[in-house]
Amino acid sequence: MSGFIVREVEERDWTRLRALRLEMLADTPIAYLETLETAQAHPVSHWQRQARGRPGGVKLVAELEDGSWVGTMTGIIAEGVPTLVAVYVAPAVRGAAAGVTDALLAGIEAWAVQHGDQLRLEVNELNGRAVEAYRRRGFVLTGRTTPYPLDPPSLELEMVKGLR
Repeated sequence: MSGFIVREVEERDWTRLRALRLEMLADTPIAYLETLETAQAHPVSHWQRQARGRPGGVKLVAELEDGSWVGTMTGIIAEGVPTLVAVYVAPAVRGAAAGVTDALLAGIEAWAVQHGDQLRLEVNELNGRAVEAYRRRGFVLTGRTTPYPLDPPSLELEMVKGLR
């Protein structure tokens, strides 16, 4: 797919960031650490902070020529390791042929290599589509798990990808 760019989110983007986050939570609730209801209740100041991002991190968006957003990925430093969080690609542009996932991930990897030699993520064990997408892109399971806080019977699986 052509006709999109990957760019960093800016504070002025907070309304589009909010809309995309609500879309993410409605589409795949098990993939995120908050509920749609919680996100809908956040004040404007929350969304402005989210758009600013964390110091040292990066928040990327895939934006179509018409200005609509169809994907996002965020990189943060967690426990001293570059970590991929808040991943979403809209259903209409999923898959290798569209290129949105790979373009966003390339941007995150370019950021991550400046901070370490691997990129880490956690994915819910019930989100098989995401686990397979990460495997196809070079991530491997480490065996480390943590309970998913919104649904304790399920687990978050840690995956890593070497960057060097």
